[in-house]
Amino acid sequence: MPDVCFGFEVHQPFRLNRHFSPNPKVKKKDLHALYFDEMNKEVLARVAEKCYIPATTVILEKLDEGFQVAFSFSGTLIEQLEKWQPDVLSLFDSVARHSNCELLGQTYYHSIAGCFGDKFEFIEQARMHADLMHDHFKVRPTVFENTEFTFNNTIATIAKEVGYAGIFTEGVDRVLGWRSPHHIYTCNDMPVLLRDTQLSDDIAFRFANQGWDQYPLKADTYAHWLAGASGDLITIFIDYETFGEHIWTETGIFGFLSHLPGELKKRGVNTVLPAEALTRYAPVGMIDVHHTISWADIEKDASAWMGNERQHTAYSAIQKAAAFASKDKSTWRYLQTSDHFYYMASKYGTCGEVHNYFSHHEADDAFRTYMAVLSDFESRNIQGMKDRKSAKTLRTLPPGQAFHFAGPTGFVGYAAYNLDQFEKLLSIVPEESVRYHQERGDIARWIGETLGDEGLAESVKDCEDQRKLIEIVKTRRELLWSHVS
Repeated sequence: MPDVCFGFEVHQPFRLNRHFSPNPKVKKKDLHALYFDEMNKEVLARVAEKCYIPATTVILEKLDEGFQVAFSFSGTLIEQLEKWQPDVLSLFDSVARHSNCELLGQTYYHSIAGCFGDKFEFIEQARMHADLMHDHFKVRPTVFENTEFTFNNTIATIAKEVGYAGIFTEGVDRVLGWRSPHHIYTCNDMPVLLRDTQLSDDIAFRFANQGWDQYPLKADTYAHWLAGASGDLITIFIDYETFGEHIWTETGIFGFLSHLPGELKKRGVNTVLPAEALTRYAPVGMIDVHHTISWADIEKDASAWMGNERQHTAYSAIQKAAAFASKDKSTWRYLQTSDHFYYMASKYGTCGEVHNYFSHHEADDAFRTYMAVLSDFESRNIQGMKDRKSAKTLRTLPPGQAFHFAGPTGFVGYAAYNLDQFEKLLSIVPEESVRYHQERGDIARWIGETLGDEGLAESVKDCEDQRKLIEIVKTRRELLWSHVS
């Protein structure tokens, strides 16, 4: 009979201001109120009332009775609780300090930094989060849970190098093949605990589904499933907000949570903390994860955050924005939170429904707001850079100033929000689109008037060869970056 490792991810983002409009009169100390929505306080209050307070009250009682569970608190959640819900933070403090609870590490900003080409920021945020857990709860995590379980070989290696003893990710079939997720594996010599997708989602997604053939799910039924499974260790990991916020109290979700530990005990099923599981069970094999996996959507990959052109544009831009963030890394890091990119998704079916449920924006509005805020952030920081003229040319533009590639019949589906992206798109867009813009003088005009680089504008004005045009832009772009780096 396997042991069971329960884990809860507890996170709230600082959602962007849906009504954002640039205001140069706003001082740096007031930027948070300009960039981020006042609804964050309201959402936290609602989730605290519906989930955090009742669920944590139940959990504390069950911890005293021997139930064991792991929690992963994001840094942005802790900041919000400090500001607006200190009593809830005290409740979580009681949980975190309990001998039957284990705190997990993650990135402080619940960010997508683990997917960045340069992993320095990922390492910094992992260390920041570990320090936060120690400062608040006097605990330094030893097991890591990357944002939304995003994971690959490189992330495993870095987590090990940072000092973690193990890491969680999804038990993805295409990675495991015929093997069971009910064991510990290694990836680049890093022990990996694998979430059981079906058993976790039976609670997180199917519990309240009246069309499910197992509805209504009772604690004794679920405990029976766990007791009857094979393997060493079953990992059940879900969003904490499942209890009361995503699945309302009227469904009986809190009764389920309250009765489950007792039903497990009746059947001789032990709960175990991650660190203990890593010492109790030896890895049974290796996994090789070249392409990023996660626990999100049907695809179980990174497409929830980087699955369409909008998301790729924002993802590239936030990495380039590092050059503009030397005086304000905090705001830059808030903009790395995975939720911003999740809101931009354009999925359909059940995955689309889940994205829409969590989003406070339509996908296009979320993207436009994000790019407007990022553009304003960069523009404000140009004054402190060593080459302001080069930085101005390289900055990210707001939606209204982007270069939209078109042809005689209209928009061809690509838009450039900075010079880097413009150069990349020159190799992708149809040749007739580039010719169309050159004949009209659009490219030289945009570079000269919008980006403010009259020298580059003059160089490209009469260029008729697309490959030559790309080379001119590439050479200039690289020179400009050498000035600001």
